[in-house]
Amino acid sequence: MICPHCCISFHDAWDAPIKVGQDSDGCWWVKSQKCPTCNNIIVILIRSSGSATTSKGETIPSPILHESLVRPKAANRPPCPVEVPSEIAEDYSEACLVLPDSPKASAALSRRCLQTLIREHFSIKERDLSTEIEKVISLIPSYIAQNVDAIRNVGNFAAHPLKSQQTGQVLPVEPNEAEWTLDVLEQLFDFCYVQPAIAQAKRDALNQKLQEARKPCMK
Repeated sequence: MICPHCCISFHDAWDAPIKVGQDSDGCWWVKSQKCPTCNNIIVILIRSSGSATTSKGETIPSPILHESLVRPKAANRPPCPVEVPSEIAEDYSEACLVLPDSPKASAALSRRCLQTLIREHFSIKERDLSTEIEKVISLIPSYIAQNVDAIRNVGNFAAHPLKSQQTGQVLPVEPNEAEWTLDVLEQLFDFCYVQPAIAQAKRDALNQKLQEARKPCMK
């Protein structure tokens, strides 16, 4: 598995689940393990409808109805690059933070983040996000354009037009919609902000050397 703290892959070896108790919603358990790389503990809360006994005599949750990551609160995602404008970075960071608790809220923040990026970086402002996506895909590399365009299909914009018209509104989400939109935003951040900043830094360094050699700078 990939550690949700440090994002390093390792062979998982969970401790035996411990039953916390039972209520009207089902049986509650916790299981944990420590990442061998960062030494941080990972804890998952389990809800089951009952329990079963293994061949080794261990009591385990069965069948499992739901599992929630409780430590860390959210699986680690790459931090927002410093080159990203603060307004966009704030929405992205909050979308990552609320993802485990509310995919709906996360997707709403991500859609608003995407629309702000398109409007501010590409100067495209249309009546809705769907139309803005149509116009921006011709301005970005094909591998990113296909993923950006897929946001409309993954999010089922046709069935939920408010996702396009009111991007910050909390609405039902399709499976993996919130995670997908965050993944695409990361690609856009790299293309729109990170790579241009790297290229500019290289040009500045070369111009510095040219100046020191008393030669004309790059245009």
